[in-house]
Amino acid sequence: MSELLDRITINPDVLFGKPTIRNMRYPVAMILDLLSAGMTNDEILEDYPDLELEDIQACLVFAAKLVAVGSIMKVKAA
Repeated sequence: MSELLDRITINPDVLFGKPTIRNMRYPVAMILDLLSAGMTNDEILEDYPDLELEDIQACLVFAAKLVAVGSIMKVKAA
């Protein structure tokens, strides 16, 4: 699973530091949006030939890790 997470990169020089796939301009959020809209893995790979199945799997692992945090605190703006 950690080798999948290695595919997710956070680089301040790429998309303002948003999580992307392999330092390319494919944000993790976009892939998750496509999946939630009902696109299949094959459809995504057909539309984005630079991507690999493992990239899509990495996005799902990343999202699962993100929501598995111990607690989320509400922060009020000053």
